[in-house]
Amino acid sequence: MSIFEAILQGIVQGLTEFLPVSSSGHLSLLQHFFGLDGENAVTITLVLHMGTLIAVFFAFREKIIKLVLEFFRMVKDIFTGKFKWSEMNGEWRMICMLVISILPLFIFYIFKDFFEGLASDADIVAEGLGFLYTSALLFISTARSHDGGKYTCGEMKVKNALIIGIFQGFALMPGISRSGSTIGSGMLTGLKKEDSVEYSFILGLPVILAGSLLEIKDVASAAETVGILPLIVCFVVSAVVGYFAIILIKLLVTSNKFRIFAYYTLVLGIAVLCIGIYEQISGTRIGFIG
Repeated sequence: MSIFEAILQGIVQGLTEFLPVSSSGHLSLLQHFFGLDGENAVTITLVLHMGTLIAVFFAFREKIIKLVLEFFRMVKDIFTGKFKWSEMNGEWRMICMLVISILPLFIFYIFKDFFEGLASDADIVAEGLGFLYTSALLFISTARSHDGGKYTCGEMKVKNALIIGIFQGFALMPGISRSGSTIGSGMLTGLKKEDSVEYSFILGLPVILAGSLLEIKDVASAAETVGILPLIVCFVVSAVVGYFAIILIKLLVTSNKFRIFAYYTLVLGIAVLCIGIYEQISGTRIGFIG
C-alpha cells in the first residue's frame, strides 16, 4: 500500500466513521477499487478504527472523564449496598444505558465472520444494499425529529437503549452506517438531537475498542506486507480528520441539515448496486489499479 492510498483511506475513514454514511461501506469500496481485499483489508480497517477512537476521546474528553469517574463511584455504591436504580443521577443512568445498548451486539457477534466476509470480498452488491438501508433510516428519522426530541441521555429508558443497540448491531453489515443507525434510532425513540450525537459517539468507544482488541494480533503480520509507515499514516490521518468530522456532524444536526446524508447514501447506494450487478453479470471488476 502506497502512502497516497494510506492518506486516502485515512481521510475516508475519518470522515465516514462519524458522518452517517458508513465507514465500513466506503472503506470496502475504496479497498475494492484499489484491489486491497482479504486479510490486509481487515487489518488496515482495524488501524483506521483505532485512529478514530482517539478522535472520539479527544472530542468528548470532558464527558468521558466524568462518566469514568461516576462509573467507579457507582461501583462503590453497588458493593456497599447504597445503589438504587430509582435514585440514579444522569451520568449513572447513561452508563447503564450504554451497557444495555451494547448487549444486543453479543447476538450479532455470532455472525461476525459473515459480515467481515462481505466487507472484504470482491463483491459490492451488499454495500449497495447497505447504503440504501442507511438512506431509508435517515429519511425516516429526520422526518420524525422536527420537535427536537423529548429526553436527554440521562433520562433514557431501557427499551430505548435496547432499540439503539439493535440498530447498532445491523451496522455490522458493510454499507450500513453505525453512527447513522445509532443517531437515527436515537431520534426515532425521542432522544434529543444533540444527545443522540453524543450518545452515538460515546457508545462507539467500547464497541470499536473491543472489536479492535480481538483483531490486534493480526496487525504485526500484516505490517510486514502492507508496511509499517502506511499503517502509521492511516492511523494519524483518520484521527485528525475524524476529530473535525465530529465537529461538522454536531453543526449539521443542530442546524437541521442531517437529511443531506439521506440523499447522499441514496444516490451512492443506487450507483454501487448498479456497478455491483454489472460486475457480476460481466465478470469484469472495475478498479483503479491492477
